[in-house]
Amino acid sequence: MDQSSYIDTLVTTGTYASSSEVVRAGLRALQERDAAVEKWLCEEVVEVCDAMRSDAGRAIPAEQIFATIRARHTDNLKKKQ
Repeated sequence: MDQSSYIDTLVTTGTYASSSEVVRAGLRALQERDAAVEKWLCEEVVEVCDAMRSDAGRAIPAEQIFATIRARHTDNLKKKQ
């Protein structure tokens, strides 16, 4: 369903009174998401990044991470069979 049809459906079903209301709700949701991402970046990511820079020995090589992910994925596939 394309976006215009989706908006029309939301208005037709009475979920929203108008297409403008749908757009405003969508914008509010985007603002909330953006604020949550910004908060996460400022409160968690920056702190971890600073800690990693101050002690590079804490880092795990990307190759090791990907190997772990691949192994878990393989295990999960085997369990599903």
